[in-house]
Amino acid sequence: SLFAAKFREVAARALLLPKRRPGGRAPLWQQRKKAADLLAAASKYGSFPMLLETYRECLREIFDISSLREVLRKVRERTIRVTTVDSERPSPFASALLFSYIANYIYEGDAPLAERRAQALSIDQNQLRELLGDVDLRELLDIDVLDQVESRLQSLDEEYRVKNADGLHDLLLRIGDLREDEIVLRSVDGRLEPLRELISVRRAIPIRILGETRYIAVEDMVRFRDTLGVPTPPGIPEALLTPVANPIGDLVRRYARTHGPFTTMNLAARFGFPAALVEAELKQLQASGRVVDGEFRPGGAHHEWCESEVLRLIRSKSLSKLRKEIEPVDQVVLARLVTRWQGVVRPRRGLDAVLDAVEVLQGAPLPASVLESEILRARVSDYSPGELDTLMAAGEIIWCGVEPLGEHNGRINLFLADHLTKLWKPPVEQQPSEGFPAREQQILDILKAEGALFFDTLHQAVGGGYPGDTLSALWNLVWRGLITNDTFHVVRSYTRPAAKARNRDARLPGSPGLSPRQFHSRRTVHPSGQGRWYLLLSRIGATASSSESSLAQAQNLLHRYGVLTREALLAENISGGFSAIYPALKALEDSGRIRRGLFVASVGATQFAVPAALDLLRSSRIEPDPPEVVYLASTDPANPYGTSLKWPASPVNVEEPEEDRGNGNATDGAKSRDESGARLFARAVGSSVILVNGRMAAYLKRNSPELLIFLPEEEPERSQVARALAMKLGELALQFQSRRSGLLISRINSASARSHPMAGFLVEANFVSTPLGFQMKRVATPSP
Repeated sequence: SLFAAKFREVAARALLLPKRRPGGRAPLWQQRKKAADLLAAASKYGSFPMLLETYRECLREIFDISSLREVLRKVRERTIRVTTVDSERPSPFASALLFSYIANYIYEGDAPLAERRAQALSIDQNQLRELLGDVDLRELLDIDVLDQVESRLQSLDEEYRVKNADGLHDLLLRIGDLREDEIVLRSVDGRLEPLRELISVRRAIPIRILGETRYIAVEDMVRFRDTLGVPTPPGIPEALLTPVANPIGDLVRRYARTHGPFTTMNLAARFGFPAALVEAELKQLQASGRVVDGEFRPGGAHHEWCESEVLRLIRSKSLSKLRKEIEPVDQVVLARLVTRWQGVVRPRRGLDAVLDAVEVLQGAPLPASVLESEILRARVSDYSPGELDTLMAAGEIIWCGVEPLGEHNGRINLFLADHLTKLWKPPVEQQPSEGFPAREQQILDILKAEGALFFDTLHQAVGGGYPGDTLSALWNLVWRGLITNDTFHVVRSYTRPAAKARNRDARLPGSPGLSPRQFHSRRTVHPSGQGRWYLLLSRIGATASSSESSLAQAQNLLHRYGVLTREALLAENISGGFSAIYPALKALEDSGRIRRGLFVASVGATQFAVPAALDLLRSSRIEPDPPEVVYLASTDPANPYGTSLKWPASPVNVEEPEEDRGNGNATDGAKSRDESGARLFARAVGSSVILVNGRMAAYLKRNSPELLIFLPEEEPERSQVARALAMKLGELALQFQSRRSGLLISRINSASARSHPMAGFLVEANFVSTPLGFQMKRVATPSP
């Protein structure tokens, strides 16, 4: 630490630590980080001038080398004697080093909770007392660890319970007086025969304390006689009745070393001692280093005492648990984090929930056909399309096209109006000479001059003609990212153009989510052309700089994922990819607002995280019970499989392509198995996944009756996941029935569904077997 500090000073004097603002002061944490980077690079070259100057300062100006040589000479000549001392407290020299170490890391308070607690617990107890005064460890010690240590000290843990009379005698010597019910809790079988055996041979004696019968070892009779005045029963050898030096101190010390943190009143109430007497005895033990005082028990409110070794054990076990929390988590934990972070596990309802969902999803390319039916519905309970229309009419949300997908679908972006300037990158406009169609250019010129226009006005302004040509030109401009509409109804109509006679049944009274009387425009405008069209550039204020835009993109991605990996950006369609926002992520890390490290195992080393997301990530290690079952569209950003995480290995055999058969170019078995997931699964529109506690449990193809499932190999996890999966499929089947569709499961993992072991769980979830496969029982709907 001394060398690093002096190197920072030398590098600063040599102007090797540039500042962002010349003439301004650079914060200490920034100087330390730049100096550390420079030292790491220069350490490869031993003749680097700044290294030599640092050595010179340390060895000649800081350390007195001539005096050191003189001391070493006297040690060699035996004129100075060297002795080894093991001290309980740091020496003055070591204390100064510890103070300097803490001062060097004073700016690392932005770390997640686990890192901060681990760092604080690793500091010496006496050093903490000198730094902070009264020691308060309530926020540092783990309550589960404390309960575990107390359970073992009191022999309440199953491994520490007594089995016979000798074990019970040792227990009474170690813990002290116990009632019958307390002895039963500490016995393997809960029987009192060992106690009666000890009483019969006079190795245990019943006594009365505070009006209740307790049992003690015969060796402790003299202590209770001299402190509480307990009468001595006849028949005890005189050798066991010899007075001890400090009987009260013996009882207090034994109570302290067999309990966790306790108050003065806890100990006094156990024996009926005066509180002042107990306090005086505890202070004597504190002076000798046997006990320490402070605030230890999480959730406590009073000053407490704790035996030194007991506190050391609790601290070490708490620190060990915290260090395990800091270790990288499994990939499945990342899946649990993403679903919780994006609000999929506990959906909310109302306009605020829709706004929050859009804030998380803004900028992500989302298929328009499943945006409302799958993605928003997963985050908003009882979602209604009118909620999104209301927010767009109020100017809160803006949508824009990204690219078309087939004839009547495409990917779109949603933005909060306040964030559009920094998150949306305007496309480069083409000129007519570069192949830009004339009608589309006319639409752009008219909207630029007139502002937002309805379809009829716009159609007449471009010269009339066939309305379909104008409508097609409008949607071409939408997919170029140049224009948009003030309502989302046009997107719904564009992705569902076949709302004709075959859908009339869906408009009958009693159909969920639809009004008995639907509005029909009296004009001939197609529903996908209604509303007002306008240029997206008209909603942009002052153009954001490239640095502002990349910073906003980085913050938006961190807000969406919590823990951001390089792989997660593959589905984000960000111009420039990961390298475009890496400088912004590094700047956020330098400012202490985010953390960088290896938080998730086997997903790449470049990981950035928000401190709050790290705390949630580590708390998600424990699998919830009952299991968290989540149904998601495969294209949903909350589904990490196919982006941050690889698809699981295929549950069925994937045949090789015909061109690879018999020609000697077939891949080996290992490679085929690794690639089988990529062959079978894709983040395709219409496909969906079901996650059980973050593990991918099922994959549903688009318009396919086949179900691909992934169950654990061992019981009872296998049955638990299968049952949870079947119940979720039953819920989905009921939802599909309410939407005038259905869920048919004819094949499971390329085998007949009726012969698969999953069949029993499907029947348990109210599925019925039909000649076509498993279907949900039809729910009767009341007649209108």
